[in-house]
Amino acid sequence: MRGGFVRRMAMFFVAAAVLSVVAATFLFWTLASALGAPDLPGNIARGVALLIVLLGLGLAARSLRRLAAPVGDVIDAVGRVAEGDLSARVEERGPREARALARAFNAMTTRLAASEEQRRRLLADVSHELRTPLSVVQGNLEAMVDGVHPPDEEHLLSILDETKVLSRLVEDLRTLSLAESGALALHREPTDLGALARETIASFAGRAEASGVTLDATTPPDLPLADTDPVRAREILENLVANALRYTPHGGNVTVDASADDGQIAFVVSDTGVGIPAEALTRIFDRFYKSAESRGAGLGLAIAKQLVEAHGGTIGATSIVGQGTAVRFTLPRST
Repeated sequence: MRGGFVRRMAMFFVAAAVLSVVAATFLFWTLASALGAPDLPGNIARGVALLIVLLGLGLAARSLRRLAAPVGDVIDAVGRVAEGDLSARVEERGPREARALARAFNAMTTRLAASEEQRRRLLADVSHELRTPLSVVQGNLEAMVDGVHPPDEEHLLSILDETKVLSRLVEDLRTLSLAESGALALHREPTDLGALARETIASFAGRAEASGVTLDATTPPDLPLADTDPVRAREILENLVANALRYTPHGGNVTVDASADDGQIAFVVSDTGVGIPAEALTRIFDRFYKSAESRGAGLGLAIAKQLVEAHGGTIGATSIVGQGTAVRFTLPRST
């Protein structure tokens, strides 16, 4: 491909050069004849014209070589990418336009390589998360078929629990995929987020009590309505509260504070748990990222982030190791 491009450019250049020389020589010969110049001055004029044309052609050839080489590099690299080599990069050289082309190509291949790595990691993570509940279901069913376990309520409930884990994982992946692609439909309506927060806290009361954790919500009575999808807003709070409870030890506290802040409704979900190291804090909203001791799938915070941003809000976290973590997010107020 590169050789063909260079050959076509060379043929075009040769044709242009021949036509330019012929045209310039004819023009100066005509002018010299019209002015009645003797043969010697006419020859001198034609010679000077030819030298000028050749000089111009030389400069054009130099410019062509400077442009053709970088473009040829890009053509070679494109061929490598087409064959599946996403590590192909192009040296930035030549004229400004050629350097810009090489820079854009390198940025494109870098993004493609990152996307491919993310796809492979996602497939590996999904396979890992599906393997555990499927193994439990398969093992229990095989034990029942072989007569090792009786098909009683205890073992059937164990299988049912694992199918619920699978169902939740599939639904979380679906939600995350829709949110990341921008295809998630939000059914916005004026929502009392204070009441929604209290309802969410009430739904976690049993789990918090079993873990010995104090769970509370602070919502001002004059909290403005929010322009949100109430189902998705509740999902955000549920994911954050569940995550906070997971990392808060017995005797700790988890609180949800709401306030009106600069045209938005702000929530802070804080806990007195183990905290998050600084090097991990920037990754907690990545899908499937979780600590070694976590029993979750690592999707809760990623889903919360996508749902908040789909509403046009922001989310972030601060943490001190050994003292706890606070996650703050905002949702738009109703107009």
